[in-house]
Parts: sequence; structure tokens; C-alpha cells
Amino acid sequence: MRQKAYKPYGGRKNRLWLKVVAALLVLALAAFAALEVCIGLHSRDSITGQPNIMVIFGCQVKPWGPSILLQDRLDTALTYLKDHPDMTVVVTGGKGDDEHISEAQCMYDYLTAHGVDGENIYMEDKSRNTWQNANYTLELLVEKGYSITDDVLLVSSGFHLSRIEMLWDRARAAKLTGETYNDQYISFLAAPVSHTPSAIQMFFREPLALVKSFVFDR
Repeated sequence: MRQKAYKPYGGRKNRLWLKVVAALLVLALAAFAALEVCIGLHSRDSITGQPNIMVIFGCQVKPWGPSILLQDRLDTALTYLKDHPDMTVVVTGGKGDDEHISEAQCMYDYLTAHGVDGENIYMEDKSRNTWQNANYTLELLVEKGYSITDDVLLVSSGFHLSRIEMLWDRARAAKLTGETYNDQYISFLAAPVSHTPSAIQMFFREPLALVKSFVFDR
């Protein structure tokens, strides 16, 4: 009987699919890290010019009032409004399936209870996401006689501002008809996130939301 030729053991061969999976994992982690850097760079106050309109972006409403995230945004806005009491304020956010009132109404109630003149507040209470927040607020401002090239101060949680800037700029550009403007008209107030579980959740959620909005919100 003919014997098989002896072949020395060369060790376990690396499988191609493992290399592909490892490469994809590295790319995914690198992309995630890049998005986190982008979000972090935008998570700060940036006031340019003299904005005369403040827009506060909504968040979850609890049965007893604003959630901690929403209260953080409102308290940040109130601090600024103490020195700028004559600003026009737009509170934006509709009523979710698990909310008893709209986010806009909740914010209106909170602000007026803390001394803001209700005559200076407009409510955009139809939107269900950030893209709609931006679009419906711009439509409301035009309806009330403002120009969408006016200086505006956008207020939200720090992690949210990179997505807001992208979507606000996109919605604004789509509505301009022959007018020109630059990004210096847009200022930002970054609210802190005092609720640790929410901060952890948003660390993982917001990069995915940013990608989703970049691709689909148009």
C-alpha cells in the first residue's frame, strides 16, 4: 500500500472570514470614535452675533412634568433669558404616544412658571423628531413674520447639537429662495446632562442617530 507523503504541521491557518470580520469591526469602532469626536466638539456653547430668537428642542415629558433631560434644557434657557428677557422663544415638540401633553406645552408651562412672559413664546407642537422640529419651527417663524436668516439661538442637550446643526442648516437651506446666509447666524446653548443613565444611553445612541439623520432626514 502506498503511504501518503508526510507533511509537517504548519499551525492553524487563519480563516479569511475571520480577517474580514476583524477588519470590519476595526472600521466600525473607528467610525464610532470619529462620530463621538464630532459630537463632543459640538457639545459646547457657541454664541455668535446677537440672536433675537431662541429655539428650545423638546424631550420626553413625564406625568409630573419635564423629564430630567428636558428640565436641563429649560434651566439652561432660563439662565440665558435672565439677561435677554425680550427674546422671542420657540418651544418645539409634539405629543408622544406615552405623553399626556405635548412637549411644547410642557415647556411653555415650565418657562412661564419661572417668569418668562408667555407673550414672547411660540409653540410648535406637531413635530415628532428632530428633523420635524427644525422644519416646523422654520415654517412657524415665517408664519409669524420672521425671516429665516435672522440670528437664532438653538438650545438642547450638548450631545444633540451636532445633529441639530446639520438638520437645521439642511432645512433652512431648502427653504431659502434666493436669499443667502452663512452659519454665523446660528448660535448654540449646550445643556448639561445631569441624569447619568441618560448620558450613558446617549453615548451609544446618538452616533447612530446622527448617521440615520444624515442619510434619511431630507
